[in-house]
Amino acid sequence: MILRHPRMGGHRILLAAASTLALAAAAGSSATFAAGDGTKPVAWEDILNDEKTTGDVVSWGMGVRNHRYSSLEQINVNNIDKMKPSWSFSFGDEKQRGQETQALVHDGVIYVTASYSRVFALDAKSGKKLWSYSHRLPDDIRPCCDVVNRGAAIFGDKLYMGTLDAGIVALDRKTGKVVWNEKFEDHTAGYTMTGAPSLVKDQKTGKVLLIHGSSGDEFGVVGRLYARDPDTGKEIWMRPLVEGHMGRLNGKDSTTTGDAKAPSWPNNKDGTKVDAWNHGGGAPWQTATYDEKTNTIVIGTGNPAPWNTHYRSPGDSLYTSGQVYIEPSTGEPVGFFQHTPNDAWDFSGNNPITLFEMEKDGKVVRAGAHADRNGFLFITDTDKLTARDGKISKQAGGAFGIYPMVPGISWAKDWNLATGRPNEVEGQRPPKPAEGETKGKSIEVTPNFLGGTNWMPMAYNQDTKLFYIPTNDWKEDYWTENVTYKKGAAFLGQGFRIHKQFDDHVGVLRAMDPTSGKVVWEHKEAMPLWAGVLTTKGGFVLTGTSDGYVKAFDAKSGKELWKFQTGSGVVSQPVTWEADGKQYIGLASGYGGAVPLWGGDMADQTKQVSQGGSFWVFEVPQTTAAN
Repeated sequence: MILRHPRMGGHRILLAAASTLALAAAAGSSATFAAGDGTKPVAWEDILNDEKTTGDVVSWGMGVRNHRYSSLEQINVNNIDKMKPSWSFSFGDEKQRGQETQALVHDGVIYVTASYSRVFALDAKSGKKLWSYSHRLPDDIRPCCDVVNRGAAIFGDKLYMGTLDAGIVALDRKTGKVVWNEKFEDHTAGYTMTGAPSLVKDQKTGKVLLIHGSSGDEFGVVGRLYARDPDTGKEIWMRPLVEGHMGRLNGKDSTTTGDAKAPSWPNNKDGTKVDAWNHGGGAPWQTATYDEKTNTIVIGTGNPAPWNTHYRSPGDSLYTSGQVYIEPSTGEPVGFFQHTPNDAWDFSGNNPITLFEMEKDGKVVRAGAHADRNGFLFITDTDKLTARDGKISKQAGGAFGIYPMVPGISWAKDWNLATGRPNEVEGQRPPKPAEGETKGKSIEVTPNFLGGTNWMPMAYNQDTKLFYIPTNDWKEDYWTENVTYKKGAAFLGQGFRIHKQFDDHVGVLRAMDPTSGKVVWEHKEAMPLWAGVLTTKGGFVLTGTSDGYVKAFDAKSGKELWKFQTGSGVVSQPVTWEADGKQYIGLASGYGGAVPLWGGDMADQTKQVSQGGSFWVFEVPQTTAAN
């Protein structure tokens, strides 16, 4: 379950050699974006316009709205079957494990993070290593779900990366030298950082802010979101995401999150907060999305701690397992929608929120889309949730639609859109142990805690108007256990065993219509899907599989168009860019993540997958790119 899991050590090492595969390329059309030399600074406008430009990728999500969509169409449904590797680069040495990163591309350089808090700068044309940085990690780090890093942020002449010892480091983008290094929490308590940081420009102050969260819910941390000065690393504000905890602004106490008395968390008879509130979870361990129109940060919040809901009932355990909207000037929450009130299953709520427009009742509305571990796709009312009216929680009326995206959901029948609350199924909350017992009665729940989907981002195609969601069909046995908080130890109070839901598959890539919740098409995989998704104007959808393939599908029909075996499981996020008139696609390969550590029957299935750590770049040879 945690770092000391037996599969974390003694693993096989895939010694993939760095190689450059030279492919003949005829002189094509004149370059729209020329390959640079890595010296051009990144301005805020570059980040804000990332969604519209094709020559680079300077934000996690390929745009602040997180569409993971590109208008490039040189590679398309008619020629992608001819796509081949351009080059690959090995991350090397014994530090393998899961590679869940999304690369950044700017001015001819690819910046890609890797397991164990490493980052590489690579020449985008050849794959030659320009520099690398490996963060010195203490022996007592406590990541719950593998030693992954999901990506970096870039601004000016600096590159920013979170570290597994609960820190964030800024590197000189040209040399890889450390500019500043800030440790934000105690890693021995279970705090860490695996998500990619992001940047926003506060329209009130005109300042660019570096935004990042913390990880560690399974160790009973209190989740916190931070804003920093990107030049110095100095904290500007900190916002806890458990109700009743105090925030900071400019180094001083600011306001509590929600009600200072924390009515959504239970109290002892003497009025003091119980142990659960002190270690309440809610960590925002994914990456924030930025709503430019309303100048708002939106980010998902993690599961409450402990998992055993009987230590937290009654109450909703605000502000965990939901999406929170933050004022960038002060760090004050302005809106919140809870995906799983009083979460009893570790469904969490971290998956990124995608902002988009859609037609509703004959009008174009602004919406946020979130695919949740609890099995539902949430389409929320962005304007309602970002309204500044002095209240935080806007659950009622905050959703346009909430749709099942996996079959057999057992914990809730459906949702009441008027109240914004689920219609729960009685008997699906694991019962507490009987008097004198250490373990409660086991019940079966669908989906399991690894979720209908997990960390892996979905993509939105601006042409088909569909979301492409990597999902998994599985279930689990749950039972409660007695638990006492101990610093640095797992704080769950729950046991589990994951099982397959169907004999023929676990992973399913699903295309869904956000206006109706209809599943337009689906593609099934025998093993769990744990990679993110890319889609383009070229009409295809691209993702990776746990058994090592990169696969492309027709965005309209779901027909498989192309696949390539990388040698290790793919659990990363692909990106695409253009240089010298040619389109490229890049992604990391290297199996790991939560499934081999927590996955029960699925963990047994993944033992066949080789370890690895490499970055692959693909192209369609120029002679066929126009076909």
